[in-house]
Amino acid sequence: MMSFLICLFLGALLIVLGAINTTGNISSLHSYHRRRVSEEDRKPFGRLVGIGTILCGAGVLLMGTATFLAEKTQISAFSIVGAVLLIVCFVVGLGLNFYAMIKYNGGIF
Repeated sequence: MMSFLICLFLGALLIVLGAINTTGNISSLHSYHRRRVSEEDRKPFGRLVGIGTILCGAGVLLMGTATFLAEKTQISAFSIVGAVLLIVCFVVGLGLNFYAMIKYNGGIF
């Protein structure tokens, strides 16, 4: 139950931060990104990073929900499905984040 609550909180936090970024508000990102992204590129950059962050948060929520279901029903397949969903969401979400950084910053560092 505790792992579900942690995943619920962390997933919700990532989704909220992603939603804020999608509006073009990139204040939650590292100062390097805020300095290197031009004013006219902030909205598309924030949108891509925000969608990637929302996907990561959704993966955490799905993993937590699947773990909760596995504990309550004693069906271990839920844990496997949750892990797969988490990995897929993180790979796609981080891929979007890195793509946005490379496109609008010229690199991730």
